[in-house]
Amino acid sequence: MIDLHIDAWRAWAPGVDDAANWAAWAAAPHPIVDRGEQPACDFVPAMQRRRLSRLARIVMHTAWPLCGDDEQLPFVFASRHGETTHTFAMLDEIGREAPLSPTRFGLSVHNAIAGQWSILRGQRGESVAIAGEADTFEHAMVEAAALLGDGAPAVIVVVAEELPPAAYEGWIDDVPFSYTLALRVSLAGGGPCWRLSLDGHAGAPPPPVDEPHALRFVRALHHGATLDHPWKTRRWTWQPIA
Repeated sequence: MIDLHIDAWRAWAPGVDDAANWAAWAAAPHPIVDRGEQPACDFVPAMQRRRLSRLARIVMHTAWPLCGDDEQLPFVFASRHGETTHTFAMLDEIGREAPLSPTRFGLSVHNAIAGQWSILRGQRGESVAIAGEADTFEHAMVEAAALLGDGAPAVIVVVAEELPPAAYEGWIDDVPFSYTLALRVSLAGGGPCWRLSLDGHAGAPPPPVDEPHALRFVRALHHGATLDHPWKTRRWTWQPIA
C-alpha cells in the first residue's frame, strides 16, 4: 500500500486535450476516434522535433509543463507496447530485404523516449522505461513511489500508447486509440492524495478494452471516486484520501 500526492496531471487523446475537454469527457464519456492527430510540440526545436515519433510527441506534449526548467526530477516512462509503428516498419523492411534504418532502430527501443526526454530537457537524473501487462500504469506508480522513497522531491510519470498498425488487430486489443497520461507525483505535495493497494484476484480475465485504464483514472480524479483494476491474479485499488 502506497500513498501518493497527484500534484499535477495532463492527458491527451485525439480530440481531447485541455483541462476543459477532459472535465467534459469525465462528466459524459464518449467514444474517441483516432484519425492520426498529434500535438504540434512547437516548444521543441524543429531539428529535434523531426525525430519525435507520434508516441514521443504525445509524451512530450503532456509531460513538458509538469517539470520546471530549473528542476531535475526522475522520469518514469511506461508503455505496454511501445513504438509499434517503428517496429512494424522495420519488420516490413526485413521482409522486403531492404536495409534497416539505424535511426529508426535507435528510436524504436523501449527507453528511446526516456532518452529523448533527458536530452531535450537537459535532465541528468534517473529515468526508467518499463513495460508490463494491462496493469503497466500501476507498476509505473510503484516505481515512482520507490524513487520518492529514495529521496526524490517529485517524479514525472507518463503512461502512453499509440494505436498500433492494422496488422496488429487481433493481437493488441487494449489500445483503442492513442493516448497518454502524465502525472507529477510526490509524497507530501499540495495535490490530492491517493492510496494504491494490491490484493489477490482469482476472477475471470476482463473483456477487450474500449477505454484505456489510465483514462479511467482520469475520470476517477475528476470524481474523487475509488477505482478498482483487476488483472489476472492481481487486484489494484485506487482510493482518494481526505
